[in-house]
Amino acid sequence: MAKRKERTNLVTRVRALEEAVELSTDRIDTEVVDEAARVVRQVDRRMAISGDATVVALAGATGSGKSSTFNALAGSGLAATGVKRPTTSQAMAATWGADSAEELLDWLQVPRRHALPAKSGIPGLVLLDLPDHDSTELQHRMEVDRLVQLVDLLIWVVDPQKYADAALHDQYLKPLADHSDVMLVVLNQIDRLPVEQVERCVRDLRRLLDSEGLAKTPIFAVSARTGAGMDQLKERLTQLAKDKTAAGQRLSADVATSAGRLSAETGHRDVLDRVSRSHQNRLNETLSQAAAVPVVVEAVEQAWKRRGGIATGWPALSWIAKLKPDPLRRLHLDRFSSAKATKEIDPVGVSRTSLPATSGVQRARMETAVRDLANDSSVGMPRGWADAVKTAARSRESSLNDDLDRAVAGTDLEMERSTGWWKVIRVLQWILIAAVVVGFVWLGIAFFLAYLQSPPLPAVTWWGIPAPTVLTLGGVLAGVALALLSRVAVNIGARAKAARVRSTLLQAISRVSYEHIITPVDSELGRYAQARAAINRAQG
Repeated sequence: MAKRKERTNLVTRVRALEEAVELSTDRIDTEVVDEAARVVRQVDRRMAISGDATVVALAGATGSGKSSTFNALAGSGLAATGVKRPTTSQAMAATWGADSAEELLDWLQVPRRHALPAKSGIPGLVLLDLPDHDSTELQHRMEVDRLVQLVDLLIWVVDPQKYADAALHDQYLKPLADHSDVMLVVLNQIDRLPVEQVERCVRDLRRLLDSEGLAKTPIFAVSARTGAGMDQLKERLTQLAKDKTAAGQRLSADVATSAGRLSAETGHRDVLDRVSRSHQNRLNETLSQAAAVPVVVEAVEQAWKRRGGIATGWPALSWIAKLKPDPLRRLHLDRFSSAKATKEIDPVGVSRTSLPATSGVQRARMETAVRDLANDSSVGMPRGWADAVKTAARSRESSLNDDLDRAVAGTDLEMERSTGWWKVIRVLQWILIAAVVVGFVWLGIAFFLAYLQSPPLPAVTWWGIPAPTVLTLGGVLAGVALALLSRVAVNIGARAKAARVRSTLLQAISRVSYEHIITPVDSELGRYAQARAAINRAQG
């Protein structure tokens, strides 16, 4: 049950590592990503191979007695031994029992195989004798490097003269510190030393391994020639073959190591998976400046004042305002000021308005705003990820200006809304104009009759003042007063309208920025967060 749980956990982790590889591709060091991808393939293939054999490889330098140790463990003289030069040119395998692990050895690409009787060795064990890691033949060293990555457990055979060899420690032991649970170090040829020197060598080797992060790696002092210490080594290997846990531990260590390297390359910054609201607001303000939103807002305010003045002003003078050009019409925005007109916007035109073109300064500020957003959003990320965020922020830069212009041009400015009271004032003004006309005509008739010395019209007074005078002067004064009061109301309404239009235009600008900049950056930030989460799951 525990073994099945460990296997399930390993499957979960390797799938997380695979996800991390996919998400990290082209964003961190290619070698690290490729190595993690290789580990995924290796773990999948190793777990797919039937059987529970444990692969143990003997590795060592020339003259360390590696092949002699192999023969002692195998109980036969399968491996040729030598002292001064390498005698193992290809890896050789020894297996015991009916299950000769052919599929496993095919995967390991080990052509030299020897199936031995089960009673003569360790059932369930596949023992490999590797070429010397310090061989002068490049092919030998490459074979060692290949199999070191694949076997379940590594036994490094050293001798009292070269147990501190820098090539062994720097090229193999130190890099494999994360695999200390699946390595053994065998100090061979102890028969050549007095007992006290053997103990001194073991202590010194222990100190050296501990300093390299290999505190969990056990040391066995043996003599392959005399058999001293071999029983303890065989007992350890027998237990490992019986437990059948070495393969899982090795694969788990491989996944953890690759995930650790991905983590180091990816960074440890806790980032949000989306651009912050404050960054979005700063960007939108800059884009609104580049899209001439302040110009449109000013035009709306002036157009509202002009139209409101014409509608509510004293008709005798308000017509003069019509001589001035309409600010919205001058910007070619008048046809986009209603929802009906918005539906008729030409979808292919680019410069459909007469808004001022984006100046060099505005363009520079816009580019700076986009760059600042990308930089701020990628703080703490490694260079590859930060570059990906910056590239995402500028991925649709070529069409940004045109879409900003379309957003402004296509915004309903709602210039027809909240104008109902204008009509009421207009009716009242024309009523007052009618009163002035009636009073003026009445006075004219009275003067004409007086000029003809005809009987005057009946005298009509209101509040002690002749009615024609009240109609004429009262109509003029009331009309002017109503126009002045209306102008105050129109100005207040113009400021409110400008504020609403500015808010509406900013929303249109934000939709463009969200589509062109925010969404691509959010996608990259989300990808980074997913990669970090996958790496954490792979690490266990």
